[in-house]
This record gives sequence, structure tokens and C-alpha cells, in this order.
Amino acid sequence: MVRRSSLIIEGIERAPYRSFLRAAGLTDEELKRPLIAVANSWNEIVPGHIHLDKVAEAVKAGIRMAGGVPLEFNTIAICDALTEGHDGMKYVLPSREVIADSIELMVQAHRFDALVAIGSCDKIVPGMLMAIARINIPSILVTGGPMLPGCYHGSKITALHVSEAVGRFKRGEIREEELLEIEKRASPGPGSCPGIYTANTMGCVAEALGITLPYCATIPAVDARRLRLAKESGIQIMKLLKEEITPAKIMTKEAFENAIRVALAIGGSTNMVLHIPAIARELDINIELEIFDKLSRDTPCICGLWPAGKYTMEALDDAGGIPGVMYVLKDKLNLDVLTVTGATLRENLKKASVTNSEVIRPLDKPINKEGGLAVLKGSLAPKGAIVRITTLPSSMLKFEGRAKVFDREEDAVKAIYNGEVERGKVIVIRYEGPKGGPGMREMIMAPEALRHMRLDEHVALVTDGRFSGATRGPAIGHVSPEAAEGGPIAVVEDDDEILIDIVNRKLELLIPKEEITRRIKSWVRPQSTIKKGYLVRYSQSVLSADRGAVLSSSGWGEYESKDFGCKR
Repeated sequence: MVRRSSLIIEGIERAPYRSFLRAAGLTDEELKRPLIAVANSWNEIVPGHIHLDKVAEAVKAGIRMAGGVPLEFNTIAICDALTEGHDGMKYVLPSREVIADSIELMVQAHRFDALVAIGSCDKIVPGMLMAIARINIPSILVTGGPMLPGCYHGSKITALHVSEAVGRFKRGEIREEELLEIEKRASPGPGSCPGIYTANTMGCVAEALGITLPYCATIPAVDARRLRLAKESGIQIMKLLKEEITPAKIMTKEAFENAIRVALAIGGSTNMVLHIPAIARELDINIELEIFDKLSRDTPCICGLWPAGKYTMEALDDAGGIPGVMYVLKDKLNLDVLTVTGATLRENLKKASVTNSEVIRPLDKPINKEGGLAVLKGSLAPKGAIVRITTLPSSMLKFEGRAKVFDREEDAVKAIYNGEVERGKVIVIRYEGPKGGPGMREMIMAPEALRHMRLDEHVALVTDGRFSGATRGPAIGHVSPEAAEGGPIAVVEDDDEILIDIVNRKLELLIPKEEITRRIKSWVRPQSTIKKGYLVRYSQSVLSADRGAVLSSSGWGEYESKDFGCKR
């Protein structure tokens, strides 16, 4: 075993370095042992993170038990739920890159021997996985676990139900006192939102990739099993270091395909389509948009989890967790991939079982015969768009309507509540993509407004932004190329006909091709209102949603102006 940390510890000439480590409290004995980075996203504002200090203590105890020296540092974490519906959401997706970069900087600068990343929630887990893949030293991820659901009048509830209660209040169906009581009971403690929203989707993806110990994704945040698993993860990182098992040996293309299948089978968030390619890219693995659609057609959805179904992550954990899901899917998975247990997936699944076949259904009794996502293409989305199938009403599988166009979500929400959106319309929200936002905001307020106004089965949404994992209904996002790139969505006009055909995977702007070309040639990109700060730098280098919204060193990235007639 080669110790990277020897570069700052061993030899007479390293005496000044050791002096600084002694200032941090390290003893002679500790200076002989491997230095293990513990990257933690703990903070006091995000519910998914408020308990991660305790998780980190357990991880560090495990590392010490196994003969290592844990040294903890922090990275940032932004809560999606606290940023929805305002400009704070512009910063959420860009934070993924900051998280990955900050961990890389700390680990590479200080020459740690191995890495344990501790995180939770939507962009933090993907950012940590990007760093793990990029650095490629022995690593393991420990997630914070799902929040338990709240309880109101004998029914389990989450923050999603609070949003629904807002609609009921606005319609005069409940009193303000009842809304307040639902608000107080919906989120009872630490953890990531308890449905299969983006945070838990990516926790499940990480486990299916083999970069966490089994059951890490589903054990509730407040369950003592999570602390025991954290301690076991600290012990296991020392074994990975000794055996020189690195992320590149675990997160192979076959492992990514396994993870995609699992995420589809549990009805995961559309945001996985941004994060999985971004993680794979750090290992020079190309995960194209088409892979999601191909695997979705061949992977039934076998779990009815919130928001598409009635079960929580707690129920999934009790039914067998991700090992149970993978056990059901085993004939569709590559079982010979290596995991952080040091064993293959095939060996791990010998201990897996399903204890509730209603929560984790057999393949011959699925929730839906296809997986949770569909990739749409056509004249409105030449590079693709994403829709979550499992939350769609059957009446919206094929929909044709006239466009009502908005350049920001707030304007669309205002129009919906003001009664300016009629049945049969397709709301188009543009300039909300990675460059145009900038930051590719989640469009959760617009779908919820449609639900509140009871238009969600009669009006479709199309955007170059993205949607929350909690979103339900006909919400099509990630339209690429985005409006700021000069894609066709930039030139849609009010009352243009739009066709959405989920079965045939089509998203078409039903005007002549020549007219689309004419409009694009005369299009001029609007000036951004963001003039300084991180978002300016982000918008100048971020690639499109179909490429995972990763950063490029070549400025405007893959799309040249000649492709779509863009005027820079």
C-alpha cells in the first residue's frame, strides 16, 4: 500500500509539515498511520444535513478502530426546498460543481490516502460522487438517510402535502389553522425528503453503483442502524485502502447501467439524467441521453413511492431496500461488478430479500411496464427532453395544444393564478436552462399552481429548466438546446401548435421547418440580468442539459452559432 500522505509526513525534510500536523493534535503514533479525509456537508439550515455531525463522529470512530487517522473538513450544501420559486434556485445546480471542486482541492492538496464523503440531498450527493470519481483514491460514500414522514389525523404526510394543503386553503376547503397544523407536522426531523425525490433517488443511485455499503440509501436518518452503518463504513475504508480498491474499479459503465435501471425501477427523479452522466464523465465514461430511454423501455417500475405512489422510503427500507430491488431485477443487471464491500454484486445479493411484495413488486406485477422516464425528441427538442412517466395521467400521454409562452417561471405562475391559462394550452417556460437561467431552476411552482387551479390534467408544461423530484403531472423539462443557446424553444410564439407524444417519444413544434429556420436566424439572445459573481462564470462555461450540465473549459461549449443560427 502506497501512502500518498508520506509526501507530507515522512523524512527529515518534512519536519515543518509534521509540526503543523502536531498543531492539529496528531501524536507520534497517528503520524505513522494513513490519513483519511472525511468530507462532510453538515450545516444548521438543511434538514437533510443537521444530523451529519453525528454521522461523521461514527465514521471517524470506525476509521480509528481500523487503524486510520480521520481528518474532517466541510463543504457546502444548499436546500432545494428552501430555494424553490425564487432566484435562490439559480444557485442550486451550480453548487454541485463547487462541492466537487472543493473536495478535490482539499483532498489533492493535502495528499490524503483515502476519502469518506458524508452528504445528503439533491446536489450534494452528485457533487460528492463527481469528486470521488475524479480523485480516484479509495473512497466510500455515506448518505444521511431519508426523513421519516409526518403524521396528521392518522395519515402519513410530507412537505408535498403541505403544498397541496396550500391549494386547498386557496380554494376555501380548509381553514388557515388546519394549514398551519399540517405545516408543523409534515417534516418531523432530520433527513432527506421521504419520497423518491432527487435526494433519495441519488442516494439509491449511489448504492446501486456500489459506492456505499448495502442499505445505506434507505435506512431512516434517525435510525441507530445509520450510525452503525457509518461506523462500518469507516472500518471498510481502511480495507479498501489496503486492497487498493479505487472508485474506477467500482463505478464502471456496467455499474452505471445497473444504477440507471434501479433508479427507473423505483420511479426516480428526472434530475438523475443530469447527475449520472456528470459523474460518469469524471471517469471518462460516456452516458448518453438515449441510454436512459433504452433502459426505461426494458425496465418495469416496481415501486410505487411518493410522489407517484403511496409508499415512503421508510416502507422501501422495511421491504428490503435497494438490495431487495436489485434482487428482483437481478436478471437484468450485471452481477459481476465490484462494490465497496470488496465483493461483487452477485455475492452481496445472496443476503438480499423482499419482505413486502406490494412495496417491491415482482417483475410480472409491476406498477408500470416501463421505467420511470422517457426521452422525447423532435423539432422542439432536437437534442432531447425528459418527462417522468410514472406521475403522468393517462389522458396526457398524447397531448396537442397551443403554446402560451413565458420567459421566466414567476410570470407563468402569476398567469395561472390569474386565470389567464385555458384548458388545452401548453405552457412554455424558457430561458431557465443552465446558461439562460443561469442555473437551470426547478419549475415546481408552476406545476403546483396548475394543481391548485385543477388544470394539471388539461394543461402541459414544457421548459428548458428542470423539475423537482416532487413534481407530478405533464411536466417536460431539460429541453435541449436551451433557449439561451438559440434552440427552437427560443422562437416558440403564443398559439403555435405543440405535439407531445409520450408513447412515440415525440416533442414537436407544429410549424413548417422553414419558419423555424427563419425565426432562429432573426433571433437575438436577451441580455442577462446577472452581471457579476459565480453565476456569470458558470453561465459562460456550462454545457447543455443533455450533457449533464457539466462545466467546459471552452466557454460556450458544444454548440456553435452555425448550428442554430444563434447571434452571439
